[in-house]
Amino acid sequence: MDNVYFLFSIIVMALFVFPMTIKYVKKKKRFNLMKRSGIRDIDGMKGYQFEAYLQVLFKELGYQPIVTQKSGDYGADVVLKGRNKIVIQAKRYGTKHKVSMDAVREVLAAMFFYKADEAWVITNSFFTKQAETLAKACGVKLLNRYELEKFIVKINPTKQPK
Repeated sequence: MDNVYFLFSIIVMALFVFPMTIKYVKKKKRFNLMKRSGIRDIDGMKGYQFEAYLQVLFKELGYQPIVTQKSGDYGADVVLKGRNKIVIQAKRYGTKHKVSMDAVREVLAAMFFYKADEAWVITNSFFTKQAETLAKACGVKLLNRYELEKFIVKINPTKQPK
């Protein structure tokens, strides 16, 4: 009878515990890889990868980040929970393409939809003058390529900007 329980335990571990452990290890490896990414790595990412990167970045900075669904997100790509609730519109562009005021409008709408305290737009690029003017008038925080690099250096001091 003891052999039956032992065999049953082995089967349960093989079917449930082992796959969960493998999934956890893979997730941890992806997390650490993202954590070591720098601004040049971000330049090669797709939009959804950039959102996942921001999730890792802000988790390391002490927030509780949630990436929203890919479509129908009401203007927020990432929602941060901490002392304040912050909605983020993430824009991963080439450095020659500037983020327009449309991103500011989207994140402002998201702030009301998600009942957030703050709204941010984060990019690996820069903003148009109109986006900067609208953001200032509406209290939306804009983080361009240089501010993003500062966050990266906070979690990974070996990734100094070039």
